[in-house]
Amino acid sequence: MTERPRHPQVRWNAWNLLLVFPLFWLLTPMYNRTEPRLFGVPFFYWFQLVGVLVAVGVTALVHLATKDTG
Repeated sequence: MTERPRHPQVRWNAWNLLLVFPLFWLLTPMYNRTEPRLFGVPFFYWFQLVGVLVAVGVTALVHLATKDTG
């Protein structure tokens, strides 16, 4: 049985930089308004929903691009 290293190495990859992009949705002054509405839903709410979907997509993309093949 092989021992696991006590201090695993940090795996760095340029794909990880994409994980910074969803952080822009934390800048609330950027979308603190009600117009334009989408199907009657104020901009503030539907923009946050789009942000969640983008964050999930980016996270999935980075995961698929950087996962181990072995």
